Amino acid sequence: MSESAGRTVPTLEFDDIQGTLLRRRPDDYHGVYLLYRIDDAGAARQSLRGILPKITSCADWESPRPFTLNIAFTYSGLERLGVPAESLASFSAEFREGMAARKNVLGDTGANDPSNWVPPLGSRDVHIGVLILSEEAGALQEPRTAAGRLGGVSLVYQLDVGVPRSGREHFGFRDGIGGPHIRGSTSPPLPGHDEIWPGEFILGYQDESGKLPDAPVPDALGRNGAYLAFRQFHSDVAAFRRYLRDHAKSPEDEELIAAKMIGRWRSGAPLALSPDRDDPDLAVDPMRNNDFLYYDDDPHGQRVPHGAHIRRVNPRDSLKDSVVAVNTHRLLRRGAAYGSVLPDGVLEDDGAERGIIFIFLGASLFRQFEFIQQVWLNDGDFVGLGTEKDPLTGNHDGTDTYTIPGKPVRRRLTGLPRFVTVRGGEYFYLPGLRAIGWIASLP
Repeated sequence: MSESAGRTVPTLEFDDIQGTLLRRRPDDYHGVYLLYRIDDAGAARQSLRGILPKITSCADWESPRPFTLNIAFTYSGLERLGVPAESLASFSAEFREGMAARKNVLGDTGANDPSNWVPPLGSRDVHIGVLILSEEAGALQEPRTAAGRLGGVSLVYQLDVGVPRSGREHFGFRDGIGGPHIRGSTSPPLPGHDEIWPGEFILGYQDESGKLPDAPVPDALGRNGAYLAFRQFHSDVAAFRRYLRDHAKSPEDEELIAAKMIGRWRSGAPLALSPDRDDPDLAVDPMRNNDFLYYDDDPHGQRVPHGAHIRRVNPRDSLKDSVVAVNTHRLLRRGAAYGSVLPDGVLEDDGAERGIIFIFLGASLFRQFEFIQQVWLNDGDFVGLGTEKDPLTGNHDGTDTYTIPGKPVRRRLTGLPRFVTVRGGEYFYLPGLRAIGWIASLP
């Protein structure tokens, strides 16, 4: 253990924590997400014992490995596997209800309503989720074969994911730059990566308040686990390109508007540090590309608008009197693109399914994922913007606006269409490895 801010930082049990919880994905990777329905609980439990040695933990992460494999369970999956009633009741209410039932909290209305989701997402037929990633496409066969040995199950969903050749997500932005640093993890924090107590993300450790977060019982099930929100988003790239063209004065202005909507240039360079022009060298420098604050340097949003995507998902010190509260709403995010890339310059949709899978990890679905979705993304009141939503991911209907402060005149974008549509999602529980063994041993 070590000392930090007068508190003892615990030694994290890396060999029991699933790898995706603490370790970021590679910059270049291939992967597949597999969802299963349990048909025979006994056979499924028995097969979990066989797949357990293949599950990737956080231990020795720096050592070369051909692939990573992690596994999670929905509430209905744990119920089907025979987890005792007392343990089931100890999970959070939102996890027990499932993502589809929380649509009003999440703002999943209109085109995003669960009635429009890709089957079987949002149903009670999704029980087990398997996440597989590798830096080499050829290395995926071994973990897929291992997942295929799950017994008593049917494969109900499969989606190949990876990084587009450009290294950016479909809207053209470099992804995965920011993120909190978990106290007690092995790597040192990068500049601008807030140090957060592990209990905000991993059950069984102290959180920002110094308390242990609520966790499932018994300890064998709850310790070293986390809640996981899985969301599939379709990206309407053509609509985004058309909107920029129709509201910009020049191609250079298109790029500026795009950057003002996100808070970063497409390269990843932050507007907070390079407000007038892109800076590709800054974008790829991990010691600088996330090292900025808002309260003193940009209080009025002249560089990064208050409603910009990155300022919404992490207000940093914008809420000066609520820095601790901001930290209690942070979560870990893992993203993966799917589908073909729309060729440069194409302004009409080609009908292909493309987008991104977001995986959000934390100790509380309600306080972290749902709060960010409901308050920071879909509500403008917390930053004095009234009904404005996140300009890129908001559930727009063609009537929304977006304010870009400026001197001498601010700009107000109008008629925002929906650029991102929810294709589906699920709430999972990502157990520790010993917890998976506990589940497998249930009678």
